[in-house]
Amino acid sequence: MTEHTSGVPLGAWLADLPDERLIRLLELRPDLAQPPPGSVAALAARAQARQSVRAATDELDFLRLAVLDALLVLHADTSEVPVTKVLELIGARAPEDATLAALDDLRERALAWGDVAVRVAAEASGGLPWYPGQVVLEDPTRTPAEIAAQVERLDEPQRDLLDRLLQGSPVGRTRDAAPGTPADRPVQRLLAAGLLRQVDEDTVILPRQVGQVLRGEDPGPGQLVAPKPAGATGKAGKSTKAADVDATAAGAVIDLLREFDVVIETLGVTPIPELRNGGMGVREVKRLTKLTGINEQRLGLVLEIASAAGLITSGVPDPQPDDGPGPYWAPTIAADRFAENSAADRWQLLASTWLELPARPSLIGHRGPDGKPYAALSDSLYSTAAPLDRQLLLTILADLPRGTGLDATEASRAMVWRRPRWSVRLQPEPVSHLLEEAHALGMVGRGAISNPARALLTEDADAAVNAMAKALPAPIDHFLVQADLTVVVPGPLERDLADELGHVAEIESAGAAMVYRVSEPSIRRALDSGRTASALHAFFTKHSRTPVPQGLTYLIDDVARRHGQLRVGMATSFVRCEDPALLTQAIAAPAAQRLDLRLLAPTVAVSQAPIADVLTALRSSGFAPAAEDSAGTIVDIRSRGARVPTPLHRRSYRPLPSTPNRDTLAAVVAVLRKVVAMPLNANGAGRVDPARAVTLLQQAALEQTSVVIGYIDAAGVATQRVVSPVNVRGGQLLAFDPASGRVRDFAIHRVTSVVRADDDAV
Repeated sequence: MTEHTSGVPLGAWLADLPDERLIRLLELRPDLAQPPPGSVAALAARAQARQSVRAATDELDFLRLAVLDALLVLHADTSEVPVTKVLELIGARAPEDATLAALDDLRERALAWGDVAVRVAAEASGGLPWYPGQVVLEDPTRTPAEIAAQVERLDEPQRDLLDRLLQGSPVGRTRDAAPGTPADRPVQRLLAAGLLRQVDEDTVILPRQVGQVLRGEDPGPGQLVAPKPAGATGKAGKSTKAADVDATAAGAVIDLLREFDVVIETLGVTPIPELRNGGMGVREVKRLTKLTGINEQRLGLVLEIASAAGLITSGVPDPQPDDGPGPYWAPTIAADRFAENSAADRWQLLASTWLELPARPSLIGHRGPDGKPYAALSDSLYSTAAPLDRQLLLTILADLPRGTGLDATEASRAMVWRRPRWSVRLQPEPVSHLLEEAHALGMVGRGAISNPARALLTEDADAAVNAMAKALPAPIDHFLVQADLTVVVPGPLERDLADELGHVAEIESAGAAMVYRVSEPSIRRALDSGRTASALHAFFTKHSRTPVPQGLTYLIDDVARRHGQLRVGMATSFVRCEDPALLTQAIAAPAAQRLDLRLLAPTVAVSQAPIADVLTALRSSGFAPAAEDSAGTIVDIRSRGARVPTPLHRRSYRPLPSTPNRDTLAAVVAVLRKVVAMPLNANGAGRVDPARAVTLLQQAALEQTSVVIGYIDAAGVATQRVVSPVNVRGGQLLAFDPASGRVRDFAIHRVTSVVRADDDAV
């Protein structure tokens, strides 16, 4: 148990680092500072805990994890390993300077320590997404097709053996791995085919890429050098011009904003009941799909972003629907303010909301492990990893030359190399969903990241808004009226003009160039809202760049001639008409019978039914009544849409933890420097550094020697015990205690000293 065998403890190594290095460590591993450690020894113990090691390795790329793999193969978790041996094991698979840089990064994160010789934590293997040796000791040159072809030729005993290793641990113990075993045994045949790898005479392991092929996954990285994506999303495999990328993204944004307006308007008219366990029912989503004309997958994305942005929420709407007290999904008051903002500002809110959205909208409609479909707006979609995946995708695209894009397969390969521990959720299918969402949000165009998205990644909201405003076409103040009564809009209309056109025409097809259609019902709707025939003629004459068709002029005049001959007012309601015959005909209509209309005069009838019911009944009978106020002026009595209060928070979703700022971390380090060492105990020995205790106990377990430990139990009683260490893992010592005659667990942080049974106190 000599010093040169076990090496310098992590605590002592950290204590010798300059403040800047410690601050950087806490920046890279923020969990070490939450809560602040009481001493450098406590910091070292926390840095070696399994959960912290796993969190620290989450952000490592394939090369860094491969270097960590090499250190574990060389047993750096129990003794020092010269850097030269690491370079020798990695060999030509990666440039030497890249390997050394990866090793420096591991040191910076305190996953490895030491200069000429290096150590790693005992829990370092828990940070690998594979078993130690499954990268540096295996052949990376075989292709997935070759492996799949070999698997196809296996007989039943061989396949059963691989399936058992696939379903459980990839490491198996068998006597058939020993030399001299007949070559026709399944294990020997699999070893010969390279579908198993021998660890020792009694142990075999399933190679990493073989397991991936058996699971149907896209095989993970094999080379230690980052892949160079082809980026062939443009014509003839060339990159797209950055201006074309932005133009494509701007077109997607125009469609997206229109869809948000449609969804908000539809939910305002017909709020949707919330499910008992939260979210929106499958049938309700399908009904909303028909009402809005938006496909179900895209509608799910719109609903999730709208909810996260506070534009819709569940609550009791005002006015309340007739179906019951609710709660209902309906627009919030914030949706009205959202509609008044510029297109670029609205995009910035939606795009930033999507980047931080802790949910996966692409799951909506698919069935989960319980066989039930994922409901829109339900907590079953919750995922803290979703924002990380989006950030990773856009970061990889941003690292490429401007205009260079990736398809889902290339993007998946690049993302898995950058974050191997996330490989299960970064397969081509889920990445294709991320790309579809990014295209819909205008973050990506033709597979390449847009300039507004680049600015948004740097958290510069103003620059992002300006970039999108520059990419979006300027609003226009005109349209083209066709002879078939369609209105072609060759770009985004000014907001007021779009609202005005929406009153007199229906959207027939959406896109960069929208098409509206003028019809008798649409003109009647405009007249119902108080507009006159002369105002409609003037509107089309002023804004149409083509001559107004005679058919449109005749249609407006014809509808206006019949419109409003019947006038409905308050009695509860009344109906008046200058034509007594028309009024008599209206009262006799079957739909009007239940209204109990009664003639007061040849031109006036009254009813106890609400004015809205009278209007509906007469319109269903083919008449064109108009509502009027007490002064006889035509008024629009249509509902303005239900609204609910704006929520303060996004349902039950919790925000992602934030990293402490640099000043806070500097204060933590300053406190660590001021901590006074513990006073000597009665025997004259200081309390052992927890990291040092781990090292000594691991060495004792390796050498199978007994030690005397000083131990403080949960009641605060200090004792000394002779134990035989078996294993040290997860902050616990597993050791045989002769006093009790059984194997016991001891918490490492309660160990005050470690002494060899025949040595002085350490």
